[in-house]
Amino acid sequence: MPLLDRQVLTGILFVLMTGLPWKKLPTEMACDGGMTCWRRLRGWQQVGVWKRLHQALLDRLGEADKIDWSRASLDSATVPASKGAKRPGRI
Repeated sequence: MPLLDRQVLTGILFVLMTGLPWKKLPTEMACDGGMTCWRRLRGWQQVGVWKRLHQALLDRLGEADKIDWSRASLDSATVPASKGAKRPGRI
């Protein structure tokens, strides 16, 4: 019987929060072992599930006015520079 996404998500979160190696994931977690969770994590990453989940969470938090923008920061790693932008001090 295929694993439910919730079971796999529980295993993934357990490994990511504890730092436990995938192959040491306890069988009591009912998620069929770490390799199943790892493969599903990789697959979800490849199809953009985590990016969409992150955006949905930000949208909900924003709608509820729960984002503290005073703690936000942007840099070139998060916002790429525009091509053709003028450099400071150049005309």
